[in-house]
Amino acid sequence: MNNIIIRQAVLDDIEDIAKIEKICFNTLEAADYQDFKDRYDVFGEWFLVAILDNHIIGFINGASTNDKILKDELYHDASLHIPDGEYQSVFGLAVLPEYRCVGIGHLLLQSYIDISFKGQKKAVILTCKDHLIHFYQSCGFIHLGRSHSTHGQAMWNDMIRYL
Repeated sequence: MNNIIIRQAVLDDIEDIAKIEKICFNTLEAADYQDFKDRYDVFGEWFLVAILDNHIIGFINGASTNDKILKDELYHDASLHIPDGEYQSVFGLAVLPEYRCVGIGHLLLQSYIDISFKGQKKAVILTCKDHLIHFYQSCGFIHLGRSHSTHGQAMWNDMIRYL
């Protein structure tokens, strides 16, 4: 997929981002359009999209924090974003199902890591389900163990990628 473009999201992308989120996450886990709009208004610089043939096919986003572990409160309150926070979180990395397993998630994540490094973050943090631990480890993340997160009533794992 040589013709994938990774770029910073713009406000007009939020509708497509919300649609992809709804496809990729279950109802309890998925943010809606207003959640994304609120987040974008506060930390829009931390939204990246993957584009193929002028269509958004994936995205990544998250807030900055001084906590080494991604806490559930961050998902629900964009005002907790700390612009110069030491850690960059990943709230969501989503790629439309028909474009998975060809490296788009890796491209989005690596671009996000690069921007986090340039932004002088100490690390990128996230939570993931068991079946994604290996994917994130292949991107340099360390599995810290079972998370205390109850987001979406699911079981999560804490992951960190030092920069």
